[in-house]
Amino acid sequence: MSVGKVLVYGGKGALGSTCISFLSAQKYWVGSIDLQQNDNANANVIVKRDASLLEQESDILKELDSVLGSDKIDAVICVAGGWAGGSSSSEDFVKNTDLMLKQSVWSSVIASSIASKYLKPGGIIVLTGAKAALGPTPGMIGYGLSKAAIHHLTKSLADENGGLPTGAQALSILPVTLDTPMNRKWMPKADTTTWTPLEFVAELFSKWIKGEERPPNGSLVQLNTKENKTTLDIE
Repeated sequence: MSVGKVLVYGGKGALGSTCISFLSAQKYWVGSIDLQQNDNANANVIVKRDASLLEQESDILKELDSVLGSDKIDAVICVAGGWAGGSSSSEDFVKNTDLMLKQSVWSSVIASSIASKYLKPGGIIVLTGAKAALGPTPGMIGYGLSKAAIHHLTKSLADENGGLPTGAQALSILPVTLDTPMNRKWMPKADTTTWTPLEFVAELFSKWIKGEERPPNGSLVQLNTKENKTTLDIE
């Protein structure tokens, strides 16, 4: 018997996989929404990479209708995303911006639509922004643009007219660098004592799902890691 139901959007990525394993161990029923299947999830909804935003939403909601039926869920956790750099003069500027919008904004918008339909009253949706996007990001404009949009989306969802069920909350995490295998591969000489462990994030989500230590609705929660210790800066 599960203690509740959670959907993880981006459930096959490094953070999403960690969240699914962590929440499953706590006896949650966990569904994954991603381009690929996560074998540890209780159910998988596969996103069609080349579909339009509207087509993706339609397909995902149709799948969820058959997976969940009339059941309501405790949380929607959206950790889909990626990184691509470039200023406006970069050869791949528009291409990378398109990719960032699809990976981060599209997924967050669809997750918000899911939350409005399937969250329990008092449930929670968590999106993934970025501390860097609180200011200019000239070397990675597409990335900063997409993450700033997520900050705005979080604040808008938290408004009483944002469309979420009664008492539901919207929060966003703003990491600096997550300790993922890919980051270790591409930045082998970096100071990893300033990287946020994925298990810390998964445990944080678990607390929030249970209603423990939840920040105020609409909070942008910075994850600041120094000397392997992570603190939260809430705004």
